[in-house]
Amino acid sequence: MINMNFSQRQVIDTAAMNWQRSPALGIWRKPLERENKESGHTTSVVRYESGAGFPEHPHPMGEEIFVLEGVFSDESGDYGPGSYIRNPLSSRHQPFSKAGCTIFVKLNQFDARDLKFVRLDTLTQPWQPGIGGLQVMRLHSFEHEHVALVKWPAKERFQMHRHFGGEEIFVLSGAFRDEHGVYPAGTWIRSPHGSTHCPFVEEETIIWVKTGHLTLD
Repeated sequence: MINMNFSQRQVIDTAAMNWQRSPALGIWRKPLERENKESGHTTSVVRYESGAGFPEHPHPMGEEIFVLEGVFSDESGDYGPGSYIRNPLSSRHQPFSKAGCTIFVKLNQFDARDLKFVRLDTLTQPWQPGIGGLQVMRLHSFEHEHVALVKWPAKERFQMHRHFGGEEIFVLSGAFRDEHGVYPAGTWIRSPHGSTHCPFVEEETIIWVKTGHLTLD
């Protein structure tokens, strides 16, 4: 297992990690949390070389993808940078990339009742006003779980707040900050249920953020 104690805070600079081979030729990964070697709860950054692909496979407890670079494809279409994809429980697909791509992917973490397919191009979706100077792009919600992009303008600060159900962040651009440190693009942060922090930025920063999905006990 890797980083499966959800009561512990985790911070990983994925840019500093080495790529590891996956079972599929030409596909590499950086594991961030993993329940079992090739199954169960998994969060990773995954890179497809040009022409690489996986055989058709099911998603027993769902799959969530954000395309970081390149074009990710399956039989449902081609998805460029900024694409957000959700494949619910018991769905199947055969993913590949003609030119290569890098994705942030979460496997087997859906509520059994969350059966919605999602395909969003965040480069064409409108931003909505958030608290203070923040702009928010809501990607998906199911009961207490919420997924969004948040754009922070330069010099923005946010009040101390508590993470009900935890918080997970992937820094897409700029540098996210709080009283614990500075997190450049590519940093993955997981904060447990009940934790607090006072985030701020010095430069415009965009983060992918999920809240309310971690174990509450």
